Parts: sequence; C-alpha cells; structure tokens
Amino acid sequence: MKNLSRRNFIKKSALATAGSMAVPMFLKAFDGNINLLNNNNRKLVIVQFTGGNDGLNAIVPYTNDIYYKSRPTISINSSKVLKVTDELGFNPKLKILQSLYDKGDISIINNIGYPDPDRSHFRSMDIWHTASDSNEFLSTGWLGRYLDSNAGNIKNPHHAIEIDDTLSFALKGRSMNGFAMSNPAQLSNTTNSRIVQNIAKHHHDHEHEENIAYLYQTLTNTISSADYIYEKSKIYRSSESYPKGKIGHEFKQVAELIISGCDTQIYYITISGFDTHFNQNVQQDRLLGAYSDAMTAFTNDLKNNNMWDDTLVMTFSEFGRRVAENGSKGTDHGKGNNLYLMGGKIKNAGFYNKAPDLTNLDNGDVKYEVDFRRVYATILNDWLQTDSQLVLQKGFKSLRLF
Repeated sequence: MKNLSRRNFIKKSALATAGSMAVPMFLKAFDGNINLLNNNNRKLVIVQFTGGNDGLNAIVPYTNDIYYKSRPTISINSSKVLKVTDELGFNPKLKILQSLYDKGDISIINNIGYPDPDRSHFRSMDIWHTASDSNEFLSTGWLGRYLDSNAGNIKNPHHAIEIDDTLSFALKGRSMNGFAMSNPAQLSNTTNSRIVQNIAKHHHDHEHEENIAYLYQTLTNTISSADYIYEKSKIYRSSESYPKGKIGHEFKQVAELIISGCDTQIYYITISGFDTHFNQNVQQDRLLGAYSDAMTAFTNDLKNNNMWDDTLVMTFSEFGRRVAENGSKGTDHGKGNNLYLMGGKIKNAGFYNKAPDLTNLDNGDVKYEVDFRRVYATILNDWLQTDSQLVLQKGFKSLRLF
C-alpha cells in the first residue's frame, strides 16, 4: 500500500468509487495538501457561459450595417437595444448590464480571445481553464495554481467553491483543489451519515500507514468543511427576488454564503446552453434573461449588505460566434468575444476598448485583440493581490481596472 501514490490510492480505494457511498465527488476535490489561506476579504465570483455565447447579440453594434446584413433574421432590432454609446448597446434581456454601466460598476472588454484560437468547445474551454497557449497542454487550472501558490497559508479546504456536483478544470491544482458542492444541507447530511462517521472514527487505527492516513485526513477535512458551510448557509436567508430554477438558485446560494461571512474567497458558477446553432434568439434570450434577473438580485443583495465593493464578478464564454448567421436561424462557432467584469471597485468603467471591426474579420470571425490572460493577470495582481506570473507561468500586462 505504501508504494501507491496518493492520487492512485484514492482512485483505487473503495471510498472513491461511485457505488460505495455518496462521498466520492467531494473527496476527489481534496486530492492535495490541506493548509491555510489568508489573502484579503475580497471575493471573486466566476460565471461561465458554456457553449460559446454570441457576443454580437449580447453587446450589440446597433449602428453597424454589416451586422444587420450578416444577420437578416437573428439580429437585435436597433429599436429594442438598450443603447449606452453611439455604437453599442445591450441585448434587451441584459438590463442588469445597462444598470451596472450607468452606475460605473462594469468594465466590458471587447474582442477578447487568444492567439491561434480553437473552435472546439472542449479544447477552447481547456485553454481558458488552464490559461495555456493554444498549442500547450497543462494539467492544472489557473485558479488551482493560485491555490497551490498560497498553499502555505490555506486554512480550509473550501477556499474555492464551485456550485455544482463536479469540479471544473479551472479549480484543479497540483496540490490544492477547489470544492464542488451543489447543496450545503445535502452535503452535510451525506458527511454526517452513520457510515461516513463510522469510517472517520477509525482514522487512528491507520495513522502509521501514510496513504490510508491521508485518506482519513481528507475525509475528516471534508466533513469539517461540509459542517462549516452548512452552518454558514443558515445565517442569512435572502429576501431578494431571485428567478426560479438552477441559475437563480446558484446565485442566491453564493450571495447567502458571502453575506453570512463564509471565509470562501472564490465562487464558480456555470450556465450551460449557449451553443446556439439553431433558433438562437429564443435560447439565448432565455439564458440571458435568467442571468440578468439573477445578477440583479445578487447585486442588490450584496449592496444592501455592504458586500458589493468587496466582490468582483467575471463572466466569460469559451469563444464567440461567427458574424454571419447560418441557415438555421443560429450561429456557428467563432473566435473573438466579449467579457464582463463587475463590482463596486471598478475604476476603468464602461467599454475598455472599441467595438469589433466587422470590416476586418478573421475568416468570418471577430478578431481577438485582448488576450484573456491579461484579464487573469489583472485579477490575480490587482484583486487577489498575488503574483500573476507565478500562477500563469508567463508575464501578462495588467489592464489596470481596479
């Protein structure tokens, strides 16, 4: 047994198999050393639009004839656009972005992407999650490496929480990982079940077996975090009107944990369904509307509890869509897109750069202008106050947004 690596041991252990009990998903989240984290009180909330959100129908170039000629059936009518500049406005479903724009609480980065972009969902998302070059394959995520870089200060295994049953690549480090959890009460009930508690009580019997002792310590820390998160989740119950369904529930859960004083620093939310190859407007309107309603309640919650200034929300998608619509009233995989940074400490508010140049495309796609890793460097250096070059493994110039 001692010859097994910790990773292999957990994979081989009966405790890590799906059929043994309901522990495996969050046990896998702690395949690393448990130390303590102490940076600052700032919170980072990542919202991932999975599938490739169509940025041109979200941030609309409502005076651009090429946009309307390229999209005769799916373009957003200029009379419906929430106009904020002489060129750009928001999809009518994105009222929250207009509100934040008017208050100076949002910075929108157009034409974001990376060199030699990939149109595959899986590969492009891996690149965003790991902050790799397009021809580079990394085994750790950018937020996982952030946890690794602070391993000597981390005091809890729930420093980064994904509101889901599985953990995104972005939150997986070499020695530290994030914590995947969809429901605090359900997680607590699982870890406090008789079988889990009985197993945890026998850790002293194996304290001289390194791998077994490690597994028991992982289980103990998981139980402790589950209890901690559950107790925190009961402190504050929001009265804001979050939309019903998964999106509203997840934003509400994050807001309640932040306001309750949970010492988690990073929260991760995934919204799926943006792969709009056909009947795009119906699908995108539904998702953007739910996102906007949830973000409205979320920002109200945090502002009313004096937490908005200490929170940064980043919303991104793995790529944009093609400029021209396809034959099914949808759009196909593209390249350059837009990204939103929201919070009470945004200094360079509004549009960070110009609208996409639709006269100068990359084989029918919006050209990337800003490398997304510059956003990561900005967040790491200026928000999380850590060394971005250590985490990203390359130097990227900050955008100076905070």
